[in-house]
Amino acid sequence: MEKYIDIIKKSYSGYWNYLKHEFISINHWDNFFYGLIAISLTVWLLEIMFPWRKNQSIFRKDFWLDTFYMFFNFFLLNLIVLIALSNTVSELFKDLLKTIGLPISSLQLFDVDNLPQWLGLFIFFMVSDFVQWNTHRLLHRIPFLWNFHKVHHSVKEMGFAAHLRYHWMEPVVYKSLLYIPIAIIGGFDAQDVAIVHFFALAVGHLNHANLGWDYGILKYVFNNPKMHIWHHAKKLPKHVRFGVNYGLTLSLWDYIFKTNYIPHSGKDIELGFRGDETFPKDFINQELYPLNKKEH
Repeated sequence: MEKYIDIIKKSYSGYWNYLKHEFISINHWDNFFYGLIAISLTVWLLEIMFPWRKNQSIFRKDFWLDTFYMFFNFFLLNLIVLIALSNTVSELFKDLLKTIGLPISSLQLFDVDNLPQWLGLFIFFMVSDFVQWNTHRLLHRIPFLWNFHKVHHSVKEMGFAAHLRYHWMEPVVYKSLLYIPIAIIGGFDAQDVAIVHFFALAVGHLNHANLGWDYGILKYVFNNPKMHIWHHAKKLPKHVRFGVNYGLTLSLWDYIFKTNYIPHSGKDIELGFRGDETFPKDFINQELYPLNKKEH
């Protein structure tokens, strides 16, 4: 037990030191704090220059709530719970494997260091995105998980910052289901992962932005604003009642597994979910919502 308590302590102190370094140091390209700001401002500027819904305010409904969510979920959530939880569970999993004589290294199918860098990153990206696509489907299909995911779908006017409006439980689910697949394909250099991370962040921001783009023929590969708006549609036909267009970065999986749905331009469709009229409007109550049985 002392071992795990020590991991938790080191996780907090280590991530706090990392945050301070990110705030102060701007001389490295993979700075996630300033990277988030740069990508957000760029996509927001695109929204202002090329608005799809021209009657939507630049400071749309819940703009500041989503901005808070963006920084809270991207940084403070890690400090409060995710890093310590992730490191502890990771060590518990390794110890469990050791007790049955199966070290974590035995799960690894190949060493990415022996592959060309571009190929290793491509495999990492494809595996990660596919697992997250499946996880996203579970968030819609399992009632317990859907209650957490409702926070993200409570967005009523779409904008770039809506990308990171989600309940703190969601990354716990995503990281848990992603852990074993990533362990199987091996570890990656932090800077290499940053490349994938920034790309996914940019695409996610664009997906939620007030932009009427679909990228032409590339829409069958990459998720896009015209496709993702239907994922947030309040009303859908009964045959897709669990949702559509689950892709995060790639739309490819939706087209392969027939979960794609773009019947017409979604420019003016109503966003949300059934019963969102009574859904909390503030951060604290949205976070507490899944724990409040009266709401279910």
